[in-house]
Amino acid sequence: MIVLKTARELELMKEACYISAMALKKAGEAVEPGVSTAEIDKIAYDYIISQGATPNFLHLYDFPATACISINNEVIHGIPSKKRIIKNGDIVSIDLGAAINGFNGDNAYTFPAGDISPSAKRLCEVTEQSLYKGIAKALAGARIGDIGAAVQEHCEAAGYGVVRDFVGHGVGKKLHEDPSVPNFGTAGRGVRLLPGMTIAIEPMITAGGYAVKQLSDGWTIVTADGSLAAHFEHTIAITKDGPVIMTKI
Repeated sequence: MIVLKTARELELMKEACYISAMALKKAGEAVEPGVSTAEIDKIAYDYIISQGATPNFLHLYDFPATACISINNEVIHGIPSKKRIIKNGDIVSIDLGAAINGFNGDNAYTFPAGDISPSAKRLCEVTEQSLYKGIAKALAGARIGDIGAAVQEHCEAAGYGVVRDFVGHGVGKKLHEDPSVPNFGTAGRGVRLLPGMTIAIEPMITAGGYAVKQLSDGWTIVTADGSLAAHFEHTIAITKDGPVIMTKI
């Protein structure tokens, strides 16, 4: 069931989204060679708690951390660890969110560690561009397929793979709500977008094929062919005046 938020509910949700965005910013600022992913996770946790909010990934479906931190060929759901040390040239995707006032925020960004290769830089640039291509289509009266088609067209034109097994989603009182928001599809098809809908648009793009697999830890999703992956995400509100990026700071 898709839940439309009132103006008052959107105001309440803004705080969760702001804290989510600030936590992601602070976590990203810590990404550098020699730092463990557990250290970055603690930075995010400490900030969210300091704001009186709750890390909404922590213990969700038994996930053991505040942030999903995924490196290089890891697409999503990487588990932070003291043993996982970031190296020069890595690309590090951080996905996290916060809950406060009964509402959730959710966002992700792929950060460079030190000097990354031109190919890694291009993958990140194209993936981030595709997020904004998708957001531009998040208009009242449009369809979910308009978003996915925009992301898919942009990334596939650059020669990249668009992950099919995982998609964006609604966000609100629950972190994961209806509708699903694929990064692929056909324009003019799917659920109609209405004012008051709040959705997470999150392209998960690979430098190779779109097939993925899960590691033995039960969480980490990697590219099946070992190619690099990038992940960017914003929580968006659909309004009569156009899309509002709620996790923008």
